Amino acid sequence: MDASQGRKNAARRCLPLCVKDSALLTAISAALLGFAMSTNWSTTTMDCTGIGTNNGSATITMGLFEGLVVRDSCPSFGSQNEFPVFTELSRITKTPMILHGLCVCLLALCLLCSVLSILISFYNSVSNPYETFMGPIGVYVCSSTSACLSLLVLIIFVLNITVTTMAEELVPSIETIVSVVLRNKTSQMQVGYFLVIPYMVLSLGAVLLIYLYEHTAYTHRREQERPTEDAPKEIMMY
Repeated sequence: MDASQGRKNAARRCLPLCVKDSALLTAISAALLGFAMSTNWSTTTMDCTGIGTNNGSATITMGLFEGLVVRDSCPSFGSQNEFPVFTELSRITKTPMILHGLCVCLLALCLLCSVLSILISFYNSVSNPYETFMGPIGVYVCSSTSACLSLLVLIIFVLNITVTTMAEELVPSIETIVSVVLRNKTSQMQVGYFLVIPYMVLSLGAVLLIYLYEHTAYTHRREQERPTEDAPKEIMMY
């Protein structure tokens, strides 16, 4: 038996064990991402100056689909209003909406890749198509894609919050206030944003788990074959 065939047979034996653990990691990561998409992602606070106010403030809390804006003496009295994110983003400059929509689409692709990875893992628990895309290769591709896309989401979202003027434009648009200047913006990422990090780590963990199982099984197989390969020819002929 050549080395490649030995590796394939060893991997086939270990797959039923590792795919279940890999599917569990992926399922946990998908659950984390699903929760992250339903909660708050950032909070931005700005000083409010203008007619009728000198020391007011406005705070906008962003989720992926729902948001909350709170005004304190901005310009003359306080208020608290919830708003649909995409509806309000459509009323301001297009760049924040495009970036925000891109984040949501990439997260949806992450969930899709995670579901595909789980389905491939379950399929491998009853069948071992080692040489096809439905084998470990499929898990590698799906989980790696999820990790890369989630990293891209982290970068795009924080740039949209900190670099663009999304918050400065949203507050007067939602509250219909004029003659007010918003400045000294400070932003903090919230739970939804940070939950993407363990999702990314678990996705990579699913890839690493299958790789380690394959490597361990192949190494064990080679150690079992070595005594026979190293035995003197006379003994083997006898």
